[in-house]
Amino acid sequence: MVFPLDSITDFSVVLTPEHEMFRKAVREFVEREIAPRAMEIEERDRPPLDIIKKIAEQGFYGIGVPEQYGGQGGDHRMAAIMSEEFCRVLPGLSVYFGTNELFMTPILLFGTEEQRRKYIPPIARGEKLGAFAVTEPCCGSDVAGIQTKAEKRGDKWVINGRKAFISSSDVADYFVVLARTYPPPDKRARYLGLTFFIVEKGTPGFRVEQCYHKMGLHGDNACELVFDNVEVPDENRVGEEGMGFIYAMETFDRTRIGVAAQAVGMAQGAFERAFQYVHQRQAFGVPVAYFQAIQFSLMDMAAKLFSARLLTYLAAKLADDGRREFTFVASLAKFYATEVAEEIISEAINLHGGVGVIVETGIERFLRDVKITQIYEGANNIQRLTAYRQLIRLLREKGQIPEEVAKLVT
Repeated sequence: MVFPLDSITDFSVVLTPEHEMFRKAVREFVEREIAPRAMEIEERDRPPLDIIKKIAEQGFYGIGVPEQYGGQGGDHRMAAIMSEEFCRVLPGLSVYFGTNELFMTPILLFGTEEQRRKYIPPIARGEKLGAFAVTEPCCGSDVAGIQTKAEKRGDKWVINGRKAFISSSDVADYFVVLARTYPPPDKRARYLGLTFFIVEKGTPGFRVEQCYHKMGLHGDNACELVFDNVEVPDENRVGEEGMGFIYAMETFDRTRIGVAAQAVGMAQGAFERAFQYVHQRQAFGVPVAYFQAIQFSLMDMAAKLFSARLLTYLAAKLADDGRREFTFVASLAKFYATEVAEEIISEAINLHGGVGVIVETGIERFLRDVKITQIYEGANNIQRLTAYRQLIRLLREKGQIPEEVAKLVT
């Protein structure tokens, strides 16, 4: 009945009055400051620096960051709620939360106390922005295959290589960069030898090159980075040398919850617009919602939306409780929520008819936005594979599957 979890109580999603108060505060801000300018930001497709500053003034960049490092505290559920509310109106702005989290997570988990106190508070206060430089032109889901290299010279490291599709990198001040510091011992252990470094904007030899014109998530740019003999001190190395792949995977386990929440928010926005439209649009003398086909469609959308939200909140709750199972559920939530959201958004466009494909209506952009969530932070088919392997690992740790079988199937 409860497999692969341990108890029926493990499926409990606990949301408190504090979560609801926070949601209302975010909703009020988004409706007041972002909704009136959503179309403008969508069309210009440039970082809206004034709104980014206002988000910082609200303390939203500090959600989920420990108070000792200048954050607001809070939990994964609160961060998911925030992303959902932003994505209900303008998904591109939620990317800044994600890139900040991607920057901070490896430092909070594996960095030194000096690194945490230097780099986390400015991000949490919104004075600086972070980015996560892992993906390369050669390698997306194959993180172990990256070609950027870092060579130790005395007490410094010299980084050379290129990164691609790095979100928020044109406005970021701090970057965590994954580079190979020694060759892998063999093909099976090719994930070894990668190391994270902190690189600051303006470091000689480091530059942001072209920014891509992408189909969705407008208001946040993804750009290409160049490292040409970039020197960083050894004190900027994050964690142990050669363990960067493990750190990256631990980071993605947490940030995937935010991607699922993004998709839920987009689906919510599309569903609300469709629901309102079919009750206003007249056909044959009655609102089109009068027809059973429309009613069926709306309830199919609602069922998918509720399922995706509950799965996403479950992943967040398990993460907040420190449960190992959260990694498995987070991968499920990431691929399920993003794919269900595409179905909901597509049907919402259908319910609008011709109006749905008009840019000025503001609904077709959700379809362009959600497609990106199915690709970044682990493409969805990779997520299915990741979820399976995480599940097998958990069952092996619990003694529910033999070691020899676990090795064979993974």
